[in-house]
Amino acid sequence: MQRPLKIGTRGSPLALYQARLVQSLLAERHYVMRPDRDLPIVTFTTSGDKLKGELSEFGGKGLFTKELEWALESGEVDIAVHSMKDVPTQLQSGHKIAAVLEREDPRDAFISPKFASIVDLPNGAKVGTASLRRRAQLAAMRPDVKFTLLRGNVGTRLKKLSAGECDATFLAYAGLKRLGQPGVATSIIETVDMLSAPAQAAIGIEVMEGNDWAADLVASLNHMPTLIAITAERAFLRALDGSCRTPIAALAKIKDGHLYLEGELLVEDGSKRWRRDGFIHKAGLENAARLGLKMGRSIKEEMENT
Repeated sequence: MQRPLKIGTRGSPLALYQARLVQSLLAERHYVMRPDRDLPIVTFTTSGDKLKGELSEFGGKGLFTKELEWALESGEVDIAVHSMKDVPTQLQSGHKIAAVLEREDPRDAFISPKFASIVDLPNGAKVGTASLRRRAQLAAMRPDVKFTLLRGNVGTRLKKLSAGECDATFLAYAGLKRLGQPGVATSIIETVDMLSAPAQAAIGIEVMEGNDWAADLVASLNHMPTLIAITAERAFLRALDGSCRTPIAALAKIKDGHLYLEGELLVEDGSKRWRRDGFIHKAGLENAARLGLKMGRSIKEEMENT
């Protein structure tokens, strides 16, 4: 390599795992014998890491990426590794996603020291979550459940759960698997019951436009089926002006060359929801974006006419 490729990431255990995964894959693909020297990882504390309250009160999307994007602009790092569900649908000018890794399991995990599943929660059970999507989806299934704000990294949330701050919580199953803790999940929630957040379980690599050297190096990691799927999901989100203020879910899958997309929007208390299903015969980036936008706009029009 002509010089070290600096990798930017948040400092949480899960974010570091994702950055180290990118580091190891790059070392493997480009025959780098000393990853720590040639592919150094630089950690940052983002605005989202510092906040204690509801993310929606402070701007939602972008709170976990802003500082990393500044580091890209200043040249402090060459690439930034993100959980794609945290990335705004409209990137800052001059930025681009150069690669997306193969997606992990996008389902949510139900976690409780007392109860086996959502169905087993007693009337009035207290569920901890910071996700408006999960809150709205659970409220639609179980309007009797109470909610409390539960934020922090995976370890922090599990400690709060063990301390009795709530009866149950949810985490992305992909995160538990990546941290080597899949057994923490009490049960896995099928997407027919709780549709995933757009781009959940996908890892993206952001670069500055014009940094062809960095873009070319990470291009070998790109998994096109995942990129196509999350392109449809993020287009659906963009059509609905989605942010952390809005409960929105979307999941796309490719089967036999066809792209299938499910998407839904809910009101915060789960009392109303709008859902769409669609597919295209030929899965590709442009077609995926068109499908997502079409489905999102259809829901938006229905809402406005309600």
